[in-house]
Amino acid sequence: MATTSRKRPARSAKNTEELLGYYRQMLLVRRFEERTAQAYTEAKIGGYCHLNLGEEATVVGLMAAIEERDYLFTNYRDHGYALIRGMDPGRVMAELYGRQDGVSRGWGGSMHLFDTDVRQLGGYGIVGGQLPLAAGAALAVSYRDGDEVVMCQMGDGTTNIGAFHETLNIATLWDLPIVFVVVNNHLGMGTTVEMSSAEPELYKRAASYRMESARVDGNDVVAVRDAAKIAVERARKEQKPYLLETVSGRLRGHSVVDPAAYRSKEEVEAVRAQDPVAGLHDQLIAAKAADADQLAEVDADVHRIVKAAVEFAEKSPAPEVSSLFDYTYASPVPNDSRRLPADPLFPVGA
Repeated sequence: MATTSRKRPARSAKNTEELLGYYRQMLLVRRFEERTAQAYTEAKIGGYCHLNLGEEATVVGLMAAIEERDYLFTNYRDHGYALIRGMDPGRVMAELYGRQDGVSRGWGGSMHLFDTDVRQLGGYGIVGGQLPLAAGAALAVSYRDGDEVVMCQMGDGTTNIGAFHETLNIATLWDLPIVFVVVNNHLGMGTTVEMSSAEPELYKRAASYRMESARVDGNDVVAVRDAAKIAVERARKEQKPYLLETVSGRLRGHSVVDPAAYRSKEEVEAVRAQDPVAGLHDQLIAAKAADADQLAEVDADVHRIVKAAVEFAEKSPAPEVSSLFDYTYASPVPNDSRRLPADPLFPVGA
């Protein structure tokens, strides 16, 4: 059932405008993540923070394959997906800053970008935590006889989690309209796939569940889009799950604070040589689809968008301390304590 997709040249896209659009989106993710890293070092962003640097072609290709009506679940490396799915860059940056104007009102932060308007239902910090929930969403679609598809993204390390196997098993048993996407950046935090997985070609794991699967070059945005469209159409028309593995590099450490000392100089250079943004830039020029000045203007425009997003985030107010418990429960519950950590257990004089 498993197949491997060959890398296809960017020229296979329908037209020049489409390619330039993909380049612009990939550059937006790149510049946004670079500015996010800077803000983190300036202590303007706290908590955990994981970047999509090096995975831009995968992000844009996957988002090009699903429709507005479809649902998206991601892991904690979710900034790029949020931007390309349609969340406002300013509100995404405000969320990273922990501000009230963020997409989750400052409560979610980097790992929990959530917006029902664009049907991105997380951002999950627990490895594999999104898989059962995504399957539940797909079951709801199936139960209502809907034609939406659920796409569930994860990292390579997730394929060793029990929830991965349990969810794929039930997805096949119940004929769920879901596409599982393993973004294989070769490292589960600091451990290589070869050191952690007896079968390092992760798409082959779908065979255990009689599920169609494919592996694609994650550095080629068009190849990712085309492979993902096949998966999405199978899920939509045949109500069958699919496993897609995209293979790409990770330009930075696991998180912003990870120096990636476990990588050799040669490994770092090999990853940089496959930079998908630089690669598409060069392909556009070689194919005469654009010249250096045009692409520089795209870069300048993206810089303006990211700068405006930062300014929006910095002007957004921080949540009031009194609102600390506002979203503990979805509805009122008996004996819900609203006492802040510094408050006395009993009123003074009681």
